[in-house]
Amino acid sequence: MEFRPCIDIHNGAVKQIVGSSLRDTADQASENFVSEKGAEYYASLFRAEGLKGGHIILLNAKDSPYYEATREQAMRALRAYPGGMQIGGGIEPVHAGEYLAAGASHVIVTSYVFRDGRLDRERLGEMVRAVGREHLVLDLSCRKKEDGYVIVTDRWQKETKTYVNQELLSELADSCDEFLIHAVDVEGKNNGIEQELAEELSEWKGCPITYAGGVHSMEDLEILKRVGQGRIHVTVGSALDLYGGSLSFRAVLDFCKK
Repeated sequence: MEFRPCIDIHNGAVKQIVGSSLRDTADQASENFVSEKGAEYYASLFRAEGLKGGHIILLNAKDSPYYEATREQAMRALRAYPGGMQIGGGIEPVHAGEYLAAGASHVIVTSYVFRDGRLDRERLGEMVRAVGREHLVLDLSCRKKEDGYVIVTDRWQKETKTYVNQELLSELADSCDEFLIHAVDVEGKNNGIEQELAEELSEWKGCPITYAGGVHSMEDLEILKRVGQGRIHVTVGSALDLYGGSLSFRAVLDFCKK
């Protein structure tokens, strides 16, 4: 299990938020932490630690008055750690190459390839042609329903009719290099992981998966490592002392390196 760091950017600042609280209207979000440091500070730190595969997420819509400030923070992070981090948030084929040229190892996509509640295979093909399968991460962030986990898009505000399961992972694996999966109901709440989702993901034996959402203790990491049989990578956000939490960044690194 690898530790995959994150840099979430909202309204031009590095933040940790409650994922389910994010709203495009008036650019609202319930905040756990707002950093006084720029995104490049965190990217430089992750570079010094040799951490790869982390993600930078732009949390503002393109029509937000804050979008350009958020994008500039992201670009500064990419320049600080060329080739070391992935980037997502409103990525489309027309400009995806700009982020790769700026230093992103991969672009992360959800909303562009899921339209009207379903996977749009034509759009997925466009994205693959634009950046190459080897530079594409598909974000299958999801919300729990009675009969499984449905993918959510548009900054986790819209539910699709597509469920995260082994069939979907197998269908998509030929089009991407990795999967990133946020459990959005627990994202930023520091109340523990979605173990049921982790168990579903643990059955996957293909390309890498990074799980994010709810990790707030070493016990959570132990559960995820055990349930995921070491095959699932992990992101920790609000709980980390880097972002105002109580969980030691150093302890998390040491645990994941065991």
